[in-house]
Amino acid sequence: MRDAGTPPVSRVLKKPVKRVLSLSTLYPNAARSRFGTFVARSLEALADRGDWNVTVINPIGVPPVLFGDYVDQANAAVDGVEHGVLVHRPKFTLIPKIGGRINTRMIARAVLPLARRLHSERPFDIVDAQFFYPDGPAAAQIAEALGLPLSIKARGADIHYWGAKSYANRQMHAASMQAAGLLSVCDALAQDMAAIGLPRDKTTVHYTGLDRDRFRPLNHTKLRDRLSEELGIDVSGDAPILATVGALIERKGQAFVIEALKAVPRARLLLVGKGEDEAELRTLAVNQGVSDRVHFLGLLDHDLLPLVLSAANVMVLPSASEGLANAWVEALACGTPLVITDAGGAREVVTGPAAGRIVKRNAQAIAVGINAVLADPPESQATVAMAEQFDWRVNGAKLAEHYEALLPAPHP
Repeated sequence: MRDAGTPPVSRVLKKPVKRVLSLSTLYPNAARSRFGTFVARSLEALADRGDWNVTVINPIGVPPVLFGDYVDQANAAVDGVEHGVLVHRPKFTLIPKIGGRINTRMIARAVLPLARRLHSERPFDIVDAQFFYPDGPAAAQIAEALGLPLSIKARGADIHYWGAKSYANRQMHAASMQAAGLLSVCDALAQDMAAIGLPRDKTTVHYTGLDRDRFRPLNHTKLRDRLSEELGIDVSGDAPILATVGALIERKGQAFVIEALKAVPRARLLLVGKGEDEAELRTLAVNQGVSDRVHFLGLLDHDLLPLVLSAANVMVLPSASEGLANAWVEALACGTPLVITDAGGAREVVTGPAAGRIVKRNAQAIAVGINAVLADPPESQATVAMAEQFDWRVNGAKLAEHYEALLPAPHP
């Protein structure tokens, strides 16, 4: 399971405890321990305040006939209390690749009986969805059945990918009309939500948080030697280190970074993440003649990621679309400047040279941006300061404030 650390948040005392039922397909479990950790951190920060009790329903999709990774997913459908949050993991029927149209219905069918039972045992005050599709429309059905207000949060791919599909857009729009309020991870995404027909006047920006005890500059003189030992590769010496953190999929743009590497002498590229494009990216590195400088690290333990980010000279992530990537904020908190594309909330994070550069999404522009940062690196503490607004304590407080505003006024 996930690491046991949670951000220390001061408890709020002497207030009546309210209850939220949060539906989230995007949540870590035993089979996917790094999946949706930012959702878990946010809800844990809310629960740790003391004035909100949090129950999560994390539906796990499995096909009628189990195969491959779905076996592990099915085995991970285990309930439990995790860092102060009660998590239920019912299974729903998933049709891989082609089931997107019916996922909402399948989730609601699996979850509603559980939600009714939990509500009858100890009533909730609000229903929440932590991803807009399919979670939002499914949560809308649950909120309607329980007679509760609804909140839905947008994170990026739910708007840019699912929002472009007519069947999903219709369901998302209906859910947004029912919702008492919406959340977005950045202002740019709130504008994108409005562009696909979701109500801007209901949407509040809710920035991600940051585990500052974990993500901070690690400036030990032997950091590269330790990283070499941990990773089993040689990154000692003074060659520039580039880190790219994200799923190995086309949208994240790792191919452009590999192509750019030819124009960044001696630099080594550390690719953190797994995904369906890994084989293609390995072939590309060979064809570009840089395979000896490209290292595929897979999914890293969260305690190792700060070592990579602190050792890196630049964190490069040329995404086609984003909400507000946690990897951006985590890199800045480690004192590592960014070279990223103008996607999602990029301009809300890169607000000055100390945070890095925003570049066009092609290999040449990426190489120019990397070389510019390497030639004139910002002071580490100035880069760290660019992440000051991101904090799980603030995130939890803002979430509590948002929920409170959506509750019906108490009877006199």
